[in-house]
Amino acid sequence: MQIVAPQGGGDSAWLALRLALWPDVSEAEHLSGMVDALARGHYVRLAVTASGSAVGFVEASTRVDYVNGTRSSPVAFLEGLYVAPKSRREGIARALVETVVKWASTEGCLELASDSLLANTTAHAVHCALGFEETERVVYFRRGLHDA
Repeated sequence: MQIVAPQGGGDSAWLALRLALWPDVSEAEHLSGMVDALARGHYVRLAVTASGSAVGFVEASTRVDYVNGTRSSPVAFLEGLYVAPKSRREGIARALVETVVKWASTEGCLELASDSLLANTTAHAVHCALGFEETERVVYFRRGLHDA
């Protein structure tokens, strides 16, 4: 297994993995987001098998605004982590996150944060297995200004 950078903002393997993680987002929106992530200096890596198949990816950024549950700034933030179902439980997510930890340290970060939907208990278990601790649970609300 190799951990490699994507081949630009149009990398088809990265796109396929993003579509698997976030299927409700259009291909065009993903492509735009990929270009934007690279332009903003986000850390992106793919896990590639010896046969050349990309089976996982990680995206991380540095955030200087307040990140729930953290005590420092900047904070490295895990924006996305995905491993294809057939490749899970092989240490790929751990390897990807460890590369983020090394990158975050070089960026001056003291903490790595992440989030997950409340109902995604699988993601919660993965985070705990990777050394994260749960800090809080939040439900966000919105109200359109024209709804009054």
